[in-house]
Amino acid sequence: MKTSKKIAILGGSGFIGTRLCQRLVEANNDFVILDKNKSAAFPEKWQFADVTQPSSLDKTLLGIDMIINLSAEHQDNVEPKSLYYDVNVQGAKNLCDAAERLNIQHMVFTSSVAVYGFVENETGEDGAYHPFNDYGKSKLAAEQVYDEWVAKDLNRTLVTVRPTVVFGENNRGNVYNLFKQIASGRFVMVGKGENQKSMAYVENVAAFLQYVLTLPLKQRYVFNYVDKPDFTMNELTDIICDTLNKKKNHFRLPYSLGLLAGSCFDLLAKITGEKYPISRIRIEKFCARTQFKSDEIKQYDFKPPVSLKEGIIRTVREEF
Repeated sequence: MKTSKKIAILGGSGFIGTRLCQRLVEANNDFVILDKNKSAAFPEKWQFADVTQPSSLDKTLLGIDMIINLSAEHQDNVEPKSLYYDVNVQGAKNLCDAAERLNIQHMVFTSSVAVYGFVENETGEDGAYHPFNDYGKSKLAAEQVYDEWVAKDLNRTLVTVRPTVVFGENNRGNVYNLFKQIASGRFVMVGKGENQKSMAYVENVAAFLQYVLTLPLKQRYVFNYVDKPDFTMNELTDIICDTLNKKKNHFRLPYSLGLLAGSCFDLLAKITGEKYPISRIRIEKFCARTQFKSDEIKQYDFKPPVSLKEGIIRTVREEF
């Protein structure tokens, strides 16, 4: 899938960006990676740029036709919290200003389903916004910045993609930590494990980002990105244990005790200044039912290249 336009990928050295770049190389697309960190996979495509430094954007975006912004401050325990807004919101303003100066009319922005917050029902693109943390709040504010940018000129095109939690090989985020605990045999289920979780395999997310580059121009698009079906935590644990031929640990910790343990780790983190894999917000997120859907993608012919179960199996086999 090739486009004739020259593409700039902000945050292209990261987890999703590297997978996307691999697909663009295979399709012989013309692109440049703009990132604070040098791309390990494609160093020859990399140039330094930082969305919080406007001067770095003007010189690297010169001659670009299309921007994909993957850059974000996204971890659960970022301090100070103002970094979420410096990078995600002010960074969006800086990027839109640069695009306006350079007459770049086409942007793709990766937001997040975190803009919906905790959801009681499976939520599509028309869901209400109730972000519960600074990451979700800053992503929603960034979306508004991009919406204002595209509304200024009918010739502009904006694609907003809201992935659910993304996992895959070579990522060290929350899903990796969960898989690692299950693989180690020390995993303890908090709650009943019947809550369903929407997930997205990185190769499929990259494939969809590549797909949206060819959508008709002069429009605004909003897509959730989710791989189906939504597994329960019990089903996810079974897939990982079966892949590794490990016996499942049937011990369960009541939700209330899990929250207490998370709060204790939060207090310990404040005292020691260390970061721990367990926190109250992570326990809340783990036990919440987080199901999303994309009614918008159904209108197009995109098909994810890898099934969700196969993506889990590939990740577990590669990492553990």
